[in-house]
Amino acid sequence: MKSMAIIIRDDSYDKILTPLGFAYLQGAEGCQVDILFVSWAVRALTEEGASEISIREGHCEQEPWMRKQVANAGFPENIRDLITAVHSTGSVNLYACSMAAKIFGVDDSNMIPESSGIVGSSWFLNEKAVPADYSQTF
Repeated sequence: MKSMAIIIRDDSYDKILTPLGFAYLQGAEGCQVDILFVSWAVRALTEEGASEISIREGHCEQEPWMRKQVANAGFPENIRDLITAVHSTGSVNLYACSMAAKIFGVDDSNMIPESSGIVGSSWFLNEKAVPADYSQTF
C-alpha cells in the first residue's frame, strides 16, 4: 500500500488511539497517510484538546490500566506524544476540517505544530481519500 486516508471524528482516548496507531505503523513503513480530524476530534490538534483526551464511555474506570497497556505495547500513552510520533514518521499529514475548526474554535493560532493545516472536507475527500489506496473512517 502506498497511500492511506483516515477520517477521525471522535476524541475519546480509546477511539482515537486505533487510527493514530494505524497511521503510525503505516507511516513508519513509508506509506503516505493523510488524516482529517472532524467533529470533536479536531480538538486533538490543539495542545488543550490533546491534553483533555480521556476515555468517556463504558471503560473510563479502566483508563489507567489501558494507558499502561499502551505503554507496555511500545506506544506513547499520551495522545499528544503519539501525535508527535505519528508526525515524526515523515509520511503523515494531520489536517483539521474547516467546518469542525470553526465549530470547536480551532485556528492557526492554537493548532499544534505537527498539524498540516485547516482544509475543507470536500478537498480532503477529492484530493486525499478518493486517490488513496485505502480509506478508513473512525
